[in-house]
Amino acid sequence: MAKHMMPATMRGIVAVRADAGGDVKTILAGLQQDWDQFKATAQEKDREVKAKFDDVVTTEKFDRLNASVGEMQAALDQANAQLAAASLGGTGGGVRDAEYTDAFRAHFKKGDVQAALNRGADAEGGYLAPVEWDRTIIDRLVEVSPMRQIAGQQTISGAGFRKLVHLGGTASGWVGETAARPQTATGQLAPLEFTTGELYANPAATQTILDDAAIDLEAWLATEVETEFSLQEGLAFIAGNGVNKPRGFLTYAQGEAAAAVHPKGAIPVKDAAAVNTVTEDELLDLIYSLEAVYTANARFVMNRSTTGTIRKLRDSTGRQLWQPSSQAGEPATLLNYPITDMPGMPDFAAGALPIAFGDFRRGYLVIDRTGVRVLRDPFTNKPYVMFYTTKRVGGGVLDPTVMRILKMAAA
Repeated sequence: MAKHMMPATMRGIVAVRADAGGDVKTILAGLQQDWDQFKATAQEKDREVKAKFDDVVTTEKFDRLNASVGEMQAALDQANAQLAAASLGGTGGGVRDAEYTDAFRAHFKKGDVQAALNRGADAEGGYLAPVEWDRTIIDRLVEVSPMRQIAGQQTISGAGFRKLVHLGGTASGWVGETAARPQTATGQLAPLEFTTGELYANPAATQTILDDAAIDLEAWLATEVETEFSLQEGLAFIAGNGVNKPRGFLTYAQGEAAAAVHPKGAIPVKDAAAVNTVTEDELLDLIYSLEAVYTANARFVMNRSTTGTIRKLRDSTGRQLWQPSSQAGEPATLLNYPITDMPGMPDFAAGALPIAFGDFRRGYLVIDRTGVRVLRDPFTNKPYVMFYTTKRVGGGVLDPTVMRILKMAAA
C-alpha cells in the first residue's frame, strides 16, 4: 500500500470517531488487533536488524500499524472524554429560569428585547447566556480540552482568584511533662494569584437560518464557540504567557519565563541525552523523581507525535513500554501510568519540553468566570447576524512540586 493512502482500518476509525455514538467495543477490538500485529512486526524488524537487512515493506507496515494504533487510541480517548464529561453532571437539570431563557431565545432569533431580558444585561454590552446554555458550553470544553479533563477547576464571580500557599517553617520540639513550652517558629504563607483573560468568538448566521424552527440555536452556537475557545485555551494552558490569557504550565519549568513566579519555585526538569527520542531509563528517572505520595494520581502528558515515537520503545524483555486501552473509560498507559494526549505539547526537538509527568489535578488550576456574554450584531456584516460571544478564563500552576518535565538535549 502506498504511503500516502490511509489504511481501510484508519478510515473506518475516523468515521467512528466523528460519531459520538461510535461503537466502543468495535474500536477496542480493532485496537487490540492492530496492536498485536504491531508487536509482531516489531519482532520481525528485530530479526532483520540482527541479519543486517532492512526490508522497506516491513518498515512501511510497521509505520502504518503505528499510525493506525494511534488513530484508534485517539478515537477511544474521545469516547472516554465524553464519558468523563457526562460524569461531571453538567447535562440535565432542566431550565432554571424559563422566562429569561425564552426572552434570550427571542432576542437570539429576532433581536427582540423583552423585560425579562434585562435581568441578564451586562454592563460591558450584550446579555448573559442562560445558565443551562452556559453549562452546555463548559461541558463541551471539558469534552474537547485535555487539560480541563485532568486539571483542577475553580469557578469565580470576580476578576481573579487568590490562594494562600503554605511554605512550611512551623517548628516543634520534645519537652518533659513539666518543662516550659517556649514559642516555636511560625509557618510562612505566600499569596498565589490567578487572573482571567477574555476569550472571544464571533460566529455568524443568516436570518433565514435563525428563522428555521428545526435548528437548535443554542447547540449550534455552543458548538461554534467551543471550537474557537478550546483551541485558544488549550494552547494557553500549556504555554500561555499569562498576559490576558492563562499562564501555561511549561512556562513554570526550570529555566523558563515563569520559573520564579510561583512561591514554591519552578517545576523540576529532567534532562534527556538525545534530541529526538528518549530511553526507558530517562522515563523511569522522570517517574521516580516525583515523591511517591503524588504518583498515585500521576499521568504522562504529550502529543500524538511523541506517543508515536514512544510506542516503539521496549524494555529488556522485549515488552512495549506503551500499552493500549484495555476497556472503555481507561486511557493508554506508559510504564503503567495513564497518558493524556495533549495536542499543544511540543514535538521532539533540541531543547524542547515534550513530556510532562505528575498529578495535574493538584498541580494546575483552570479558572472560569461565571457567565458567557453574547452580543447580537445584525449590522456589521449584512446579511449575516454576528454573535460576539465572550468568556473569561484563567489558569496557572497550583503546585509545581507535584509535576516533572522532560527536556530534550540541546542541538
